[in-house]
Amino acid sequence: MYIYLKRLVDIVLAVVFIVCLTPLFLIIAILIKSNSKGPIIFKQKRIGLNYKPFTIYKFRTMVVNLNRTEGQTLLDDSEIFHSGQFLRRYKIDELPQIYNILIGDMSLIGPRACLESTFREMPKWALKRFEIKPGLTGLAQVSGNIKLNWFQRWKIDIYYLEKQSFFLDIKIILQTFSVLIFGEKIKEVFK
Repeated sequence: MYIYLKRLVDIVLAVVFIVCLTPLFLIIAILIKSNSKGPIIFKQKRIGLNYKPFTIYKFRTMVVNLNRTEGQTLLDDSEIFHSGQFLRRYKIDELPQIYNILIGDMSLIGPRACLESTFREMPKWALKRFEIKPGLTGLAQVSGNIKLNWFQRWKIDIYYLEKQSFFLDIKIILQTFSVLIFGEKIKEVFK
């Protein structure tokens, strides 16, 4: 029941967000085009529910570099253009994933969508995190995110899978706003 209701909430909120945020999307598109040549939207293969690959969408925040190797990017990366740093700091670059939520590849809340290279290196115990859809935000993202190592993030993802509920989802959404305002800080999860 929870899964079906969660999907319904995802669809309704995705439609509301797309309608309400369209003017912001147009401003962001102009900002990206005025700061850097290349596409407005960045597409990348990720691994989702039940190990299924899908294309994730983000606002592009980096200069186009065809020779760049895939990996985690931090805010101080020299390839991030000026307005890209702002878009990343406030997670605005993630907003096109609302489309991923609408079409069913992602959920509003869940583990971070995984890069193929990270997936290939995961220990067997961490694969349990693929039993739920990846999320636009999630427990690991509001508990420290890039300040945590991969093993810590995967443990938090599995903890979320085992404890998921509407109450926990609401708590994560509220903590997401805190991260947007105050930045990422490591928080205790396993209490």
